[in-house]
Amino acid sequence: MRVLITGWPSFLDGEATAGDVLAMEAVHRAIATTGVPCDAAWSPVFRPAGPSLADASPDRYTHLVFACGPVQGEQIRRLHERYRHCRRIAVGVSVIDPSDSAVQGFHTVLARDGDGTEPRRDLAAEPSVPDVPVVGVLFAPRQPEYGPRRRHERVESEIISWLAERDCAPVPLDTRLDGRPGLNAATPAQFEAIVRRMDLVVTTRLHGLVLALKNGVPALAIDPVEGGAKVGAQARAWDWPAVVVAGPGTPALDVDALGRYWDWCLSGGAAARAWECAGPSESAADPVSLSADLLDALGLQPDLTG
Repeated sequence: MRVLITGWPSFLDGEATAGDVLAMEAVHRAIATTGVPCDAAWSPVFRPAGPSLADASPDRYTHLVFACGPVQGEQIRRLHERYRHCRRIAVGVSVIDPSDSAVQGFHTVLARDGDGTEPRRDLAAEPSVPDVPVVGVLFAPRQPEYGPRRRHERVESEIISWLAERDCAPVPLDTRLDGRPGLNAATPAQFEAIVRRMDLVVTTRLHGLVLALKNGVPALAIDPVEGGAKVGAQARAWDWPAVVVAGPGTPALDVDALGRYWDWCLSGGAAARAWECAGPSESAADPVSLSADLLDALGLQPDLTG
């Protein structure tokens, strides 16, 4: 007995949603606990390392399991044809039309909904992998004011490639606010509420660094200007060590330094340091704050009675 696990993420032009992949992985774990050999087939677009359906020769398997999603369409019909000698089971699927040949091609259908019985909990709800860090990612605009020292495009490309090798949940963030109806933050308070939910912020923007530390979130700051500019300066103002400055070559970033700071930022020590940074903010009464300097320039004194 050998089982091939398939689903919509198996097809070359299918779709790999988090729920579909979790369902296939849940099936794989369940079968593996019995000691029966099983393989999962993945689209080469989604997981180039495979194995793919093309690699899964039909004569290697006795059973085929299709997990999650709607049971319909030509791709599933072709699956029945390719693995026609296998016993075919659909599990955790939605049955929209029970008479559909895609449905009828299975020997057994264990539906989550649509088969006339009470709905069942989806396979994606089953216990899965350990948690991974949620990482907010903020990129600075092109900032032409820095002229030939700009390394923004190169730095952004290198960060994206580097992050792809980290096991994390990246969340694109943007400090630009939009009061129009939509899904962007409309106020600073809304944006800071998002930042507080992050485990780490990776940023080439000055305010990405500032708003992360203000809210007790470790930041991995990258200064995209060769030799350093305002991002590096702001890191010094906060006495924050996790900053990498762009260099003149290719790659522009020191990946070893990125790795060291990444590990540190996800440690308890960095979290504690960030919370120290998030302590009482400088007030107008603080003689070292820019607010205090402004009041002095205006010839004003703060009212400390209230």
